[in-house]
Amino acid sequence: METRRIISTIDAHAAGEPLRLFTAGVPRLTGATVLARRAEMLAEHDELRRALMWEPRGHADMYGAILTAPVTEDADYGILFMHNEGYSTMCGHGIIAVTTILLETGMHAAAGSSVEIAYDSPAGLIRARATLEHGRVTEVAFTNVPSFIFADAVEVETSYGALTVQVVYGGAFYALAEAAPVGLAVESGQIADLIDFGMQVKHAVEAQLDVRHPHEPDLHGIYGTIITGPAQATKADGRNVTIFADGEVDRSPCGTGTAARLAWLHASGVLDTGQRWLHESITGTVFAGQVLETTTVDDYPAIVPEIAGRAFITGMHSFIIEPDDPLGDGFLVR
Repeated sequence: METRRIISTIDAHAAGEPLRLFTAGVPRLTGATVLARRAEMLAEHDELRRALMWEPRGHADMYGAILTAPVTEDADYGILFMHNEGYSTMCGHGIIAVTTILLETGMHAAAGSSVEIAYDSPAGLIRARATLEHGRVTEVAFTNVPSFIFADAVEVETSYGALTVQVVYGGAFYALAEAAPVGLAVESGQIADLIDFGMQVKHAVEAQLDVRHPHEPDLHGIYGTIITGPAQATKADGRNVTIFADGEVDRSPCGTGTAARLAWLHASGVLDTGQRWLHESITGTVFAGQVLETTTVDDYPAIVPEIAGRAFITGMHSFIIEPDDPLGDGFLVR
């Protein structure tokens, strides 16, 4: 006879974007790499993602993470990220939120005012550095994987009009699209159109290009569309909303999306190495980014970006999945 299942989580948000960290009730993943563990999670335990990302415990824009043992000597943890459609390759807001959770709850020892934590992500090693004051994390800055332009001029047709977009990698592959040329603005009042436009761009690019990382074929496909516009906050340099997965809306400036935009700005000659760039979200929150150095990924000129932001813990939960609940495995209305 099946019994109820209890899963514990700690929830947080980074610049408005939710992060639900599983802390108990998750099976041990045994793959030799984080990508193998991601495949294992999808094949054998995906009901957990659906149960806690989807309704009634989550919603169409929920985001989650699972910590595992590290797979390299340089890392403290392995990490997997999940959303309404499946599993992502890297997540900047997730690194900021999980680092905050680990340190503020005592799950990871915090000695002094600065603590470094390294994660094996599906995209590669991520190094995070947290600044603490009186036990609170006031900022997390992380060094992301090398980010680069995959395609600099892709012509796409949408119901909003034709435009040229760029495909850029920042830990995941994104299409960069401007809002104004197709009559849109990065405003919450236009969110339905922004979702529709972002998904049309994503599918149009994927119909033309085999988007695949040169070092890892399992890192492939357009994860989302970064829709850009002019900054509204006086302290910001640019504004965006990232539409990703299955029409999910990022409330934060998007960490990997910010890395992708930094790569494009640097290649365009707009952003110098070491220059601070403030990226604003559709909710008005900001991540700070900079190019630490340049490098290459095969034949692609690339940058090593650093992204910084802040997260806040919002709750600690024990979720119950009853075996006779007809909606216990989750559902989505949108």
